[in-house]
Amino acid sequence: MRTFTIVAMAFLFVFVGVQRFAQADEVKANIEDKKGKANANAEKAKGEAKALTEEAKGNNVSATMERAKGQTKAAGARIEGEAKELKAKTE
Repeated sequence: MRTFTIVAMAFLFVFVGVQRFAQADEVKANIEDKKGKANANAEKAKGEAKALTEEAKGNNVSATMERAKGQTKAAGARIEGEAKELKAKTE
């Protein structure tokens, strides 16, 4: 009976420890996802601001290019955030 109790307690400690690490990885993955989305939104906003400045100057072609650059950088930031999220989930 004593051996059974010791084995059961050891199993519970291992199970709870593994569960805590899994939850920590999930939180870290969530944070990385949020950071990627925030960076993507920031890059898109920068591109839009530059585009509006160029439109105010009368440079419609430059404005379109600035918008495209902002969207491209936003996509890159979003992808980078998703990659970090996946990495955090697999750790």
